[in-house]
Amino acid sequence: MDWTDDGIVLGARRHGESSLVVSVLTHGHGRHAGLVRGGAGRRARALYEPGNLLRVTWKARLAEHLGRFACEPLSSDAALLLDDAGRLAALTAACALIEAALPEREPHPGAYDALARLIRALPQAGYEAAYARWELGLLTELGFGLDLARCAATGSSDALAYVSPKSGRAVSAAAAEPYRDRLLRLPRFLVEDAPADRSDLVDGLRLTGHFLSVHVFAARQGGVPAARLRLFERLARPAAMKQAI
Repeated sequence: MDWTDDGIVLGARRHGESSLVVSVLTHGHGRHAGLVRGGAGRRARALYEPGNLLRVTWKARLAEHLGRFACEPLSSDAALLLDDAGRLAALTAACALIEAALPEREPHPGAYDALARLIRALPQAGYEAAYARWELGLLTELGFGLDLARCAATGSSDALAYVSPKSGRAVSAAAAEPYRDRLLRLPRFLVEDAPADRSDLVDGLRLTGHFLSVHVFAARQGGVPAARLRLFERLARPAAMKQAI
């Protein structure tokens, strides 16, 4: 049993004295783990940082075995973010969500392509908005896409301002007025090319986070991954809220 594919590193854990069990998101074979002999060594360890792109060859005697990876570096995007805590937090959160949300060994080429685009966007200005849009796309990839095209009450596509936390459908500002305190705010940047200040970003992540929690991680012990919770807390700090992007 063997195959070769491109894979984005999601995480790695120590196995024995010098080996790693590395988890990657591949284009054609989904989220997949494999043993890397000597991967925990000082020189090799940097290769397996989350976000790095590798060419991986997986081999095993039987399909159900853990198997072994032979890896070649293609790009080391994680190294570009090490000096920026915010961008690194976004990368860590994205990899943690994929690791926890996608079933193992089930192909999701759309998820692979979306994560690759996000990683390329992280060094750029406005990366927080790109991250929030990525989470919205992840919900769609997992089968829980939100209906943000028109108002659930009127059918109109104008002045959409809120989302029902139950149905995941958009609601216009006028239709939401009697019960808007029970709805989630829909920032414009999630549905059109619009600027986003820090408050918009927090509302965007609160929106996607709600549906991730309810639909994806409700049955998972521990709920939403801690890395994603830390990213939200970072953006929602009072000092950060005063900043604009």
